[in-house]
Amino acid sequence: MAARKPAAEEARAQEFMRLAIRLARAGMRRGQGGPFGAVIVKGRKVVARGVNRVTSANDPTAHAEVVAIRRACRKLGRFHLTDCELYTSCEPCPMCLAAAYWARIPVVYYANTRRDAAAIGFSDAFLYDELARPLHRRKLKMRQLLRAEAQAGFLEWRDKPDKTTY
Repeated sequence: MAARKPAAEEARAQEFMRLAIRLARAGMRRGQGGPFGAVIVKGRKVVARGVNRVTSANDPTAHAEVVAIRRACRKLGRFHLTDCELYTSCEPCPMCLAAAYWARIPVVYYANTRRDAAAIGFSDAFLYDELARPLHRRKLKMRQLLRAEAQAGFLEWRDKPDKTTY
């Protein structure tokens, strides 16, 4: 849980959250997707905005948080957001949470909970349950193939002197 902000910063944080909430409702009303909105903030400025675009883009990964993260990274010209905050109208699903971790966002503020989302038909409980299962017990069948051949690329990466690590 993030540390409590001083009053002026708390008011600013609430304004960023209100923006995420407004974006969620506006995107939903425009038929872009579900009622989810997100903003990425660097310092005191909004760097990027995102709304859920799953149905309008025919993209199951186009959640508001992922859309905002992609836009922020493009705008800032980098793949990490270590100096940014994510404000989202709902507690992130496992995919969006993972995206925030991969982007190295240090703090996420959210409004609605995942239980609130489940109450209106957006349950991700099955994903949390599936991720906790061993591979052989998941509903999504996974079968490993050609590991030895694939290792060549991994070894090449490991030894690549000019790689950009992430």
